[in-house]
Amino acid sequence: MRLRILLLPVFICFFCFNLFSQEQPPPSEENTFDRAPRRSIDKGLFGRVVDSKTNKGVEAASVQVFALSRNEAGTQTDSLIAGMLTKPNGDFSFPNLNLPDTFSVKVTAQGFSENSKIVAMDRSDMVNPGMDVGNIKLANEADMLGTVTVVAQRSALQMGIDRKIFNVDKNITSSGGTAVDVMKNIPSVTVDIEGNVQLRNSSPQIFVDGRPTILTLEQIAADDIERIELITNPSAKFDAASSGGIINVVLKKNKRLGVNGMITAGIGTPGVRTGNASLNLRQGKLNFFASGNYNRFGGKPKSESKRQNKENGVVTDYFNQQSETDRLRRFQNGRFGIDYFIDNRNTISFSQSLVKGRFSNNELQNQAFLDINQVLTESGLRMSDGKAQFKRSNSQLNYTHNFPKNGMELTADVTYNKGSGVNNSQIANYYYNPDGTSSRDPNFVRNSGSNDNEQLTIQTDFVNPLSEDSKLEMGLRAFRQNNSNVYNAFSLNDAIEVKLPLSTNVQYDQSVYAGYVTYSNKWKNIKFQAGLRGEYSTFDGELVDSAQTFGYKLPLDIGDVFDGLFPSLYLTKEVGEGKEVQLNFSRRIRRPDFWQLNPFIDINDPLNIRQGNPQLRPEYVNSFELNYNQRYTTGNFLGVLYFRNNVADITMFSDTITTAQYQQLNNAAIDPNAILNTFINAQFTNRMGAEFTLNQTIGTLEIIPNINLQYRKVKAIVGDLNLSNQGFNWESKLIFNYRFPAGSGAFKHTSIQLSGQYESKEIIPQGRNKEQFESDFAIRKEFLKNRAASVTFAVRDIFNTDRWGQIYDTDEFYQDAYRRWSVRNFRVSFSYRFGKSDFKFGGQRENRGGGGDDD
Repeated sequence: MRLRILLLPVFICFFCFNLFSQEQPPPSEENTFDRAPRRSIDKGLFGRVVDSKTNKGVEAASVQVFALSRNEAGTQTDSLIAGMLTKPNGDFSFPNLNLPDTFSVKVTAQGFSENSKIVAMDRSDMVNPGMDVGNIKLANEADMLGTVTVVAQRSALQMGIDRKIFNVDKNITSSGGTAVDVMKNIPSVTVDIEGNVQLRNSSPQIFVDGRPTILTLEQIAADDIERIELITNPSAKFDAASSGGIINVVLKKNKRLGVNGMITAGIGTPGVRTGNASLNLRQGKLNFFASGNYNRFGGKPKSESKRQNKENGVVTDYFNQQSETDRLRRFQNGRFGIDYFIDNRNTISFSQSLVKGRFSNNELQNQAFLDINQVLTESGLRMSDGKAQFKRSNSQLNYTHNFPKNGMELTADVTYNKGSGVNNSQIANYYYNPDGTSSRDPNFVRNSGSNDNEQLTIQTDFVNPLSEDSKLEMGLRAFRQNNSNVYNAFSLNDAIEVKLPLSTNVQYDQSVYAGYVTYSNKWKNIKFQAGLRGEYSTFDGELVDSAQTFGYKLPLDIGDVFDGLFPSLYLTKEVGEGKEVQLNFSRRIRRPDFWQLNPFIDINDPLNIRQGNPQLRPEYVNSFELNYNQRYTTGNFLGVLYFRNNVADITMFSDTITTAQYQQLNNAAIDPNAILNTFINAQFTNRMGAEFTLNQTIGTLEIIPNINLQYRKVKAIVGDLNLSNQGFNWESKLIFNYRFPAGSGAFKHTSIQLSGQYESKEIIPQGRNKEQFESDFAIRKEFLKNRAASVTFAVRDIFNTDRWGQIYDTDEFYQDAYRRWSVRNFRVSFSYRFGKSDFKFGGQRENRGGGGDDD
């Protein structure tokens, strides 16, 4: 029965596709995701008047804007709505102009012939209504410029062949939550129990506003996010480390004229408290924005582990443990920024964000030691009290220059991230005989740690459309980060502290220097884009106390230059009205992160300890995709076949600790048969799959089913151990967005969202991940004038089933375990939007486009 229910999205995909695929597509949208998403600049109507011979600006030219319409006889008429004289450099702008659907721009100047431009606008998207009409040239002969039509549609999901754009304002189930809650409702994306994200079962690179970040997704408030952008197979213009794709979190930044803002407050259980306030001020050459957030979440998730210890494949004894953790998470963040519009072509932007957080984890764990007959021989009680806090900051400085040539652009960006954190915990483990008497001395452990991190990214990009079909793009990027991590563990015995060998002091520096070039053109009816990226990277790590060093350099020398080259190729062909087929290839790299390299041993779970491997090497990924995309008036269908070959795949390896390792960890409350989880480089991992996504609108109902089918093969040999494995897995999501139609009485302006996701079991080198299921529900009611206020009720994890489990099966042990990071929660939030477009600083009156405004 469960299988039938979970296969429902597959049948909905194909049924709706066949039913609606014959409808005509809307005009295609312009591709807005370049090397990284850039926010459009809302400048109203603007441009420049130039001499056609010298290309110099024409001063004091008269620019008039006329509304166009037809009278009852069918004759076109016009009426003047604004006018001004150009500045000395030829610039003109109407920043606060209420533009009609169709209008014309007429330019006259003494000594020049008249020129005009007819513009038709679609009113479906008024979020970014600004338009640059480009350079209007004045000469002896008038040139009538062609009509420009701007078309935009906004739905929960916008799909293209190489990317998906998910509009977060449509995702009401995440209201008052974090970016983790947002990710759970995005097709192709899965989230594990610790908030780690995977894109088609691979680890993607996370960006915030198109740049690297040291924030985790749990540290980003959902109410601060405008949209999520996914690229499954990035081209050469993107960072080569995006082997698992790119997930870009675009934060809100309002550029509407005047003053605008929103206030949100929420409360829920267990321990949910949320608040958000944002403000935007826009006038003349300046745009200022600021926001603040507070999020608090509690809960008592439970975990369980059942273990069989073996010798040569024969069971010798059993060990079981059950845990309950009282978790409390609190986040505070503030963000502000300013845009300075130097003129119509040049903009400088600066933004600054600050995030602080505090965590507390109080865990109670019951342990049972059983003999071969599963008779209790000893029990244990483990109590741990952990606290942590962190600070993060992000600074961004951006410069954009738009050339008069349409689409020609130069950008330069500097991004600086800085973070620090401290943590400490107390662990006590008591042991008892079956009769309740003490069986051995208890273990007491005290841990303390601190970390510091800095990242600096400098990047410049240039885009030059060479013709209607061809385009050249190039860029340079420098990235550097340094990290230090100190962890000290002490065993307490008879009130005397003894420092344990698992204490570490690690420092590392990482640098990546890159350049890329891509060329796009059209050959007959096939569009193509070819690109090449070159990167030089170093990683220098040191264990300070022992002076041991580790790391890598790529390429190592001139003979290994291919290690630093990353080509990409995209071939696209239209096969019908609104139908496209694309074949693409890219070569990427996945570098091991700090925690995968750090030899620090995590002992929070006495049965499952974790440690990094300083000997890890980067893995290389060869990725192929075949995409079919069809757009029609009520939706969009995307089908993908993909193959991904990961050479030297970084994968987790688990084994029981050796006698020597246990002696090193003595008095650390570790089980003598504990599993040590670390990382290795497998020979390769191959993933072959098919993914189908449909975005279908039926009246006021939007349905988004998605299914991903994958076959995975891992070849991993460690010494005499063959850890190779292979198997099939699949995952599915189904999202319903429904808005009650007008005239629905009490349900007028009411929206409902219901979503569910399922992940089947998935093979890993020594076993498999267990299946997962989770569903969410939310309802939102909008009211007051212009629907300025809203109330949202949301339930996350309706059936309280969201948990992550694994089964390991080796000759040394068999373990069936699951963990939970959070529990079902209920939230109620209230939001109020406010704004005044004619607000002016200092009591200035609104100017309707006259020539005296310096704007």
